[in-house]
This record gives sequence, C-alpha cells and structure tokens, in this order.
Amino acid sequence: MEALTTMAYRQLKRFTRAKSRVAGMIINPLLWLVFFGMGWSKVFDNPMARTVFGGVDYLTFLAPGIFAMTVFNQSFVAGVSVIWDKQFGFLKEVLVAPASRKETILGRIIGDSLVTLTQGAIILALTFLLAENLKLSGFLPALGVGFLLAMAFSGFGVSLALRMESMEGFQMIMMVLMLPLTFLSGAIYPIETMPGWMKALAYVNPLTYAVDGARHFLVGASVARFSLGVDLGVLAVLAAILVGLAMVEFERATIG
Repeated sequence: MEALTTMAYRQLKRFTRAKSRVAGMIINPLLWLVFFGMGWSKVFDNPMARTVFGGVDYLTFLAPGIFAMTVFNQSFVAGVSVIWDKQFGFLKEVLVAPASRKETILGRIIGDSLVTLTQGAIILALTFLLAENLKLSGFLPALGVGFLLAMAFSGFGVSLALRMESMEGFQMIMMVLMLPLTFLSGAIYPIETMPGWMKALAYVNPLTYAVDGARHFLVGASVARFSLGVDLGVLAVLAAILVGLAMVEFERATIG
C-alpha cells in the first residue's frame, strides 16, 4: 500500500504546485457555461423549448454536462503526465523500484482521478451560482459519478501513453476523441433530438452514461435517459476494465 499512497500523493502535490494548470482548468469550462450556456438559455427560454430539456431551463440542463465534460477532458492529463515522466526519466526510476508495478500505477491513476474530481467539483460548485434549478442534495452523489468517469479515462489515458513516445501524437488522439464523444454524450443537447445513426453512437459512448447519471442527481429523473443503475453499472465496469488494462500495460512496460 505504500507505493499506492505515495504515487497518489505525488500526483496531488504535483497539481497543487501547478498554478497555471489550476487556473486553466477553471477558465475553459466556465467559458462554455457562461458564453454558450447563458447565451443559448435565452433562445430556449419558453415553455415549448423547455419540454425538450425535461421541463427545466437550458442552463440547468447543460450544467451536469459541463461537469462531466470537465472531468472527462481533464482525465486525459494522466496520460500526458506519463509521457512527460518518460521524457524526464522519472518513469524509468519507478519501473526499477522494488515495489509492485500494478500497485504503483493504480496509485497514480487514483491520484490523477482525485485531482480531476477536484477540478470538476470546483466547476460544479460554480454552476450552482448560475443555474437555477440544480439540486444541492445531488452534489456529492454527482461527484461519485465523476470519480468513476475519472478512473475510467485516467486508466485509458495511461494505457495509451505507455504505448506512445510523442506528446504531440497523444494530444492529437485526445482531440480526435474528445469532440465526438462530447457532442454524442447528450451533454449539450438531448439524445432524443439526434438522428438515428447518432443515437446509436451515443448509446455506446461511455460519456453518455456519466452525463445521464449526473443529471439524475443534479436535476432529477425526468431529464435522464437511462436508469441510475444502468448509468452507474456501465461506468463501474468501464472503470474496472480500463484501470485493469493500465495495470497490465504497466506490468509489461520496459525501460527504453
């Protein structure tokens, strides 16, 4: 357990020392929430439009999506930090250390997930100042959904980064994945309004279930597409698979 807690602590400490990263992770989601959310909320400010969003205003509908998007986007930083550590030799030191590799990488993923969850919690807290109808009682349960999402995609980011050497190549893959998965998640507009082929893609998009689960807790079941059990089950299984994959990849990693 010492290797796990040490690596988790390192990732948390690393984040608190990066002041520019803290500022950057707050500004980007807020831009979406303020300029996109508040702008379009006026367009949809009528009873007929609200029926499309489950009877709530657009900003309230969007807020859980912004939270899930924040966690999702920041989770990939776990992969970026792996490539960074490769280039500076830290990963080599970890690989030769007399500690369980699986425990070490699990600690790193947990640490990165807690960092990501902290970022999401800050953004979610700020959304309560802008959105009218969010449920305060759903704040902590929504963070649980966020943690499962963070574990899943931190694990995915680490697995991918262990196979890559180029920071630019990893970032390109990130960008290719982020936009389609975000727009297919129901975060910005309901899945019901999508064309049939987009709906089919949305159902296999893991981010869809995180957005839906967060809406269950923050807005209510009336705006949710799936049952809460389905949302949590999909995220839990995905997190277990992707974290397990990262552990296997790290176990097989060699020193270059």
